[in-house]
Amino acid sequence: MTNLKKDINEIKEIVSGKKKKKGKKFKIPMSARVKNAFARKNYVTIMKINENHQIEFKKKQIEEQTFWEEEIPRLAAAGHVCYYKKNPMIILPSWSVEPFSPRESYESSMVNGSNSKGFKLLMNTMKLSTLESKKKMPNMLKWILGAGLVAIIGYALITGGA
Repeated sequence: MTNLKKDINEIKEIVSGKKKKKGKKFKIPMSARVKNAFARKNYVTIMKINENHQIEFKKKQIEEQTFWEEEIPRLAAAGHVCYYKKNPMIILPSWSVEPFSPRESYESSMVNGSNSKGFKLLMNTMKLSTLESKKKMPNMLKWILGAGLVAIIGYALITGGA
């Protein structure tokens, strides 16, 4: 009887739309994946961005820091290789001979000031300035209060606490 109730509750949840469907995770197409054996032979996945903003995935071998795409030799240095789930990948705009370089993009964003690291530092300083800092008691005041406390305790001991 309990199984029947569970089934009815599940059907109610599905009908009412409470269960959310999980979206599909992105996977590189099987024909473009590079496994360990191919990676040792200098194969990489090429993510080619066409002029019409469509993306194609291909598997190509790098020979002497170049690979051929559409009868055009393209550069492929170590700085151009990114990794997605242990899969070496090069992002290649079809209108350029040189692939996208994460290192150059990072450096140019630091120069332009469009990097998010500066924003994070700015936010941290703003948070610290809004929080009131703890006011420290001067050392002289600590000594005076300590001496007064010792004097009161000493007086109480001498007079017998009465």
